[in-house]
Amino acid sequence: MILHNENRLPRTAPEQQGIASAGLLRFIEALDSQIHELHSVMLLRYGAVVAEAWWSPYAAERPHLLFSLSKSFTATAVGLAIDEGYFTLDDPVTSFFPAETPLVVSEFLAAMQVKHLLTMATGHASDPWTAMNERLDGNWIKAFLAYPIATAPGSQFVYNTGATYLLSAIIQATTGMRLSAYLDPRLFAPLGIEQMHWQESPQGITLGGIGLSLTTEAVAKFGQLYLHKGLWNKQRILSEAWVDQATALQITNGDDPDSDWAQGYGYQFWRCRHGSYRGDGVFGQYCIVLPAQDAVLAITAGIDVLAMQQPLDLVWQLLLPIMGTSSLAADPVAQRALTEKLASLGFSTVAGQASSPLAELVSGRSYQVAANRLGLERIQLHFSAAGCRLLVHTATSVETLVCGYGVWQAGATALFQQAFFGHTPFVASGAWTNEASFIMQVRLYETPFVYGLTLDFIDTELLIEIRINTALDSLAPVVLTAQQLSG
Repeated sequence: MILHNENRLPRTAPEQQGIASAGLLRFIEALDSQIHELHSVMLLRYGAVVAEAWWSPYAAERPHLLFSLSKSFTATAVGLAIDEGYFTLDDPVTSFFPAETPLVVSEFLAAMQVKHLLTMATGHASDPWTAMNERLDGNWIKAFLAYPIATAPGSQFVYNTGATYLLSAIIQATTGMRLSAYLDPRLFAPLGIEQMHWQESPQGITLGGIGLSLTTEAVAKFGQLYLHKGLWNKQRILSEAWVDQATALQITNGDDPDSDWAQGYGYQFWRCRHGSYRGDGVFGQYCIVLPAQDAVLAITAGIDVLAMQQPLDLVWQLLLPIMGTSSLAADPVAQRALTEKLASLGFSTVAGQASSPLAELVSGRSYQVAANRLGLERIQLHFSAAGCRLLVHTATSVETLVCGYGVWQAGATALFQQAFFGHTPFVASGAWTNEASFIMQVRLYETPFVYGLTLDFIDTELLIEIRINTALDSLAPVVLTAQQLSG
């Protein structure tokens, strides 16, 4: 039986789509046991969802920050705009930005075209993204166009988030609409995608290369659109020619046969092994399209950047072999086991005690924090039978983190400042792990990030260690010292 609901993909038993529930269970169990910090997974076969899971407290209705998986959506907007006649692949990049173009235009900059932005073959030796973010006047376009170009555009692949931002800026310059607004009636609305947020630059331009937040099902729908060559419910959304070009090998990017980052690059899509391709975001955001198997796999996560090959390896090793071409006999026992496993996935709350003899003594105390790069100035804790409330004073605000004992307590905070985040929803859990140590875990559940705070009380001092599950730079903990204030 195929289950339908408005704006939702149909759901079926795996066997109806040629997949044994027992084999799918082994794949899910491998993901759960081997991949640290997986947040969601959704598998489509022949257009129907055959398995879906969210590791609680992550949930189906909650969007997730996709990082560079955003790039594939930006490329989709470029394809639509080209088909609508706004510009072409061969247009010079400088032609769109006369006010931001340097007075002296190098030969390489003059030769840079839209297609070079799409294939990350701009000629830059490194990504201009950091220089763009650090530009004092906030004009990221000027920063990109002023960045040194080392080789002729089109000659080599260098990963370039700045290039995708320029694509977003071109969409805005030519259509008069921000990228997100341009895509809304052309992509998101036809696919029934209602929850969408895309961060913007200081110039008021959609980031393009990062910053898009969508639900897992929205990501799966996007993959299904590409799998069906731009058709959605028999409606032409995107030209078949663009889908073919965007997902084909446009430029080589390595020669490692075992790496899914060295199989070639299209227009903001990565080529994969086994004839597949994907949109891909750091920390484990994937939209994997498997044309030969008529399947799509959407994943969100918060995994380490060095472990991003591992989920793909499990797809090739455990998922591909169980995809048959014909429906299978129903297997209610195996299907029940799979359903129970999918429903049981989740992250445990912090283990420990809900109280300590020290709790009443330190509750209400204020601590002055020694100078630190996080800008934290003063901390106050309040312990009760229900949980802990942590007040953190900075120079400009007071942030409150509330955690429950044995439960996830919801809130929102700007304390953990990631670029462009602002106030971010979270859930938190805490416990006393010994008489003088309290641990709090804070999950920013619309992002890949999880923070762990260990608070050690030593007489009138407080030692605070802050850890994060994954990052592009150092994972070394931040250690803060604080002294009790009198009165």
